[in-house]
Amino acid sequence: MPSRTSPTYLLASAALAGILAVSAGGCSNIGAREATGSVSAVDAAAPGSEESRRSLETLGDRYRQNPNDADAAIAYARALPATDQRAQAVAVLEQASIRNPRNMALLGAYGRALADAGQYQQALGTLERAHTPDNPDWRILNVQGAVLDQMGRHAEAQRHYAAALKIVPNEASVLSNLGLSYMLTKDLKNAEATLRRAAARPDAGPKVRQNLALVVGLQGRFDEAEKIASADLPESDAAANVAFLRQMLAQKGDWKKMGRAYSAPGAGS
Repeated sequence: MPSRTSPTYLLASAALAGILAVSAGGCSNIGAREATGSVSAVDAAAPGSEESRRSLETLGDRYRQNPNDADAAIAYARALPATDQRAQAVAVLEQASIRNPRNMALLGAYGRALADAGQYQQALGTLERAHTPDNPDWRILNVQGAVLDQMGRHAEAQRHYAAALKIVPNEASVLSNLGLSYMLTKDLKNAEATLRRAAARPDAGPKVRQNLALVVGLQGRFDEAEKIASADLPESDAAANVAFLRQMLAQKGDWKKMGRAYSAPGAGS
């Protein structure tokens, strides 16, 4: 396992941070697909627009009018991080979960908000209550895996991803998170193979390919990494993504040398 200050951990932690953010879509559930971590410099919507402020005000008014409405609490809490109000999102969902202690969707949203705020241990306990062993939710398993990866418990994280894949085989978002988890343990060979499986799926988005580009770059194949990083994007965005990828790969150490070491048999075990 890499140390918490190693270049691999720092880069992958930046990628994994995106997994934990509450999805902007949906109302009463976790969402159709978990958000996969990304190294993209251009895939996040700019917060603070007039439209986003109006939307936040509307959702806040709806929540305050009926704080017992779980759907209103979830929608409001999902909008708050866009204005960097993660602590308030946690507070909203905490109160809502007290009022609705058996609402699984609410507990799932609360667990994700806790994780997004860096409260990983409490997030795990909450997410555990958001589904049951006889009726597991692959989305919750996916988020649990991401939280465990952030805590450095990579073997446990990978077991959660494996359990999710038993429910939704070849789900791109789970495969992408699993690939990042392998990267955290310096197992770049399995990381690349898993991310290529994810990228080949029809439901794979640009974020999946950005993660693949990072892993390919870490192995010293920079031209190939840049080609992957610039796919699916307009020219200006592609240039920004390539520049960001170069910046990440140049931050620490000799990545080409490191990539050769990681690709050796048994590396990262």
